[in-house]
Amino acid sequence: MSRQHPSSRQSKLIAALAAVPLVFGLASCATPAAGEGDAANEVIKIGVVGKADPQWAAFEEAAADEGIEIELVDFTDYAQPNPATTEGELDLNQFQHIVYLADYNVSAGEDLAPIGSTAIYPLGLYSTKYDSVKDIPEGETVAVPNDASNQARALLVLQSAGLIELKSGGTIFSDLADIDESASKVKVTALEASLTPTSLPDLAAAVINNDFVADAGLTFEDAIAQDDPTDPNALPYVNIFATRAEDKDNATYKKLVEIFQTDPEVQAGLLEASGGTGVSVQTPVADLEKSLTKVEADTKAFKG
Repeated sequence: MSRQHPSSRQSKLIAALAAVPLVFGLASCATPAAGEGDAANEVIKIGVVGKADPQWAAFEEAAADEGIEIELVDFTDYAQPNPATTEGELDLNQFQHIVYLADYNVSAGEDLAPIGSTAIYPLGLYSTKYDSVKDIPEGETVAVPNDASNQARALLVLQSAGLIELKSGGTIFSDLADIDESASKVKVTALEASLTPTSLPDLAAAVINNDFVADAGLTFEDAIAQDDPTDPNALPYVNIFATRAEDKDNATYKKLVEIFQTDPEVQAGLLEASGGTGVSVQTPVADLEKSLTKVEADTKAFKG
């Protein structure tokens, strides 16, 4: 869940990157963050978007089994959890990926930090003509969504699959102009997202948003390529727990991340909530921090 601050192309990019459905709720003031390594008798407040999703009930129970009391604060507005965390009204939040966190930090001049990964929700390449990427002939045409938010990510999928090369190496702002046509195997066209599945008969393949996969009579398992959670290009789309920079080494917070990543019931709930599309990841925090630094730099450059 991808998981959003309006401003022309940037706002279109960020708005569609969230990965969790919206549910009712507002923040309330939190108790002070637990001292490092010791949260005895303190309630850890965690901001989420989608408290009704099944992983959260399992997470509360698993945390309680470890002697950690948490309170999930539900939001309907993606713009609220990060400021609430910055102001100390929340101890942690878990609703966003690195791209959104980077945009918040750059726009607000803040330094919220990732302390653990949760999942990535893959974007897939589909074909009704070819069973694998290597079977696509040189010079064929592949479609990507034409909205900025999904187009950049789709191009990264094509680059990871070896079908195109991006002049910039690939960023969250890549578009068709970034394609090095002389070094690419296929041609790329941009279509309105809902048209990509119905256009498959006329194309070698298309990157299809998850919402439209069924429209093509396909399942997610039919993808011939998708985001690879281990690929550095996918890192900006990994969903994360975030907290204030000064609290990033808090042992209790780290324990909560470990519980989320390893508890079987939490993981089953995560898979259920995503309709089976979520891929749980345990990305090293150092890699998350490195990715955030790069995305923040890209965002600053893009905003000028």
